Amino acid sequence: MFFRMVKGTYARQWKKMLMIALTVALGASIATAMLNIMLDVGDKINAELKTYGSNITVVPQSESVINKLYETDEDDSYGEYLNEDRVGELFTVFWINNITDFSPEVETDVSLSGEEIKVIGTWFNHHFEYTKKGTTYVRDTGIINLRSWWDISDGAWLDEQKVDKDGYAMVGSELANRQNIKAGDTITLEGTQGTEEVVVYGIYESGDDEDNYIYTTLPLVQRLSGTEGLVEKIEVSAITSPDDELAIKAAKNPYLLTGEERDLWYCTAYVSSICFQIQEAIPEASATAIRQIADSEGKILEKTELLMSLITFLSLIGATLAISNLVTSCVMERSCEIALLKAVGAKNGQITGLVLTEIVMASILGAVAGYFLGFAFAQIIGQTVFNSSIEMNGMVAFVVAVLIIAVTFVGSIPAVRMLLRLRPSEVLHGGH
Repeated sequence: MFFRMVKGTYARQWKKMLMIALTVALGASIATAMLNIMLDVGDKINAELKTYGSNITVVPQSESVINKLYETDEDDSYGEYLNEDRVGELFTVFWINNITDFSPEVETDVSLSGEEIKVIGTWFNHHFEYTKKGTTYVRDTGIINLRSWWDISDGAWLDEQKVDKDGYAMVGSELANRQNIKAGDTITLEGTQGTEEVVVYGIYESGDDEDNYIYTTLPLVQRLSGTEGLVEKIEVSAITSPDDELAIKAAKNPYLLTGEERDLWYCTAYVSSICFQIQEAIPEASATAIRQIADSEGKILEKTELLMSLITFLSLIGATLAISNLVTSCVMERSCEIALLKAVGAKNGQITGLVLTEIVMASILGAVAGYFLGFAFAQIIGQTVFNSSIEMNGMVAFVVAVLIIAVTFVGSIPAVRMLLRLRPSEVLHGGH
């Protein structure tokens, strides 16, 4: 009898039940999309921000002390160097899989057609192999990824794996315009330790002072400056977790952390913990976070998650209000039927159970459809914004189910209250 009554309700009020299912589907789809993106967006945003440069700089300890003492810019050079073979120690860092790119640098001043120019030697797309304790680590890395925002206006990116490593350079656009340099030209660089002829492989536009520099391969600048086997700094790009109170406390002095705090901090990809581990791997170096970039990552992630949470909350509020109106309308239309049930002895609990069963069945159908629709929305957003897919997180299904149950029951409260107050005599006899 119970299910026959439910079936009869769906036959008579199928339009309203369909609207309830669609309302739930809309709320569930938005919640599913936002929650899946929120759980996957951290790495996506960090990876996207990594296209705008490094967020950690590794320099000799003595240079770092001078920078801190005199509050100078980290890029200032004081003739201090790291051994180039120490770059490979980055592979021993616990968070090496979070380190997406790195590149050592050394710079010097040269004379080009009578003009003093800064030349920076670095890796472009460098095939790097490092062996330690019988284990060989391999990585293709360099500034092609660390400077991915550069616009190549003439020529192409210098790829060390395709050309003679020591015979090419890339020239900044302003310098190229000033000296009428084009891709394919041969220029002569006069350094303190000799002269090198290089072919201009490409002209780049960076939008800052680097447009007046020349970038070339590391060995070439080492020869020009007499610093073979040495580097001045290492630029590192790492995927990091946003700073919280623990990370801020650790950044001041990690040795003041309790044992439990230290373990949590060390095993979380905070920028400060990655810097600390780099210094453990290269004791003679000082690893410093580029705070503007690191702080921006955390703030952007927090604001993005807040926005998605707000969208989810508002969509569920809207679904709750819509369900409330629809269920109340259903109860009002069935007031005579409900009054008759009460008149023949049906209890309030039985009638309430009947109505809620009907609503829950429609909500389940809507929730299932909304979940898969929401995951499809998440993929569209992921491909559009991050150019990658969003992983389906099993926990989202549980959370969405709980939210939809809450929305359904909260939205049904006004209708249930109306049902409980309904008096058979007033309805069936018109109040007389």
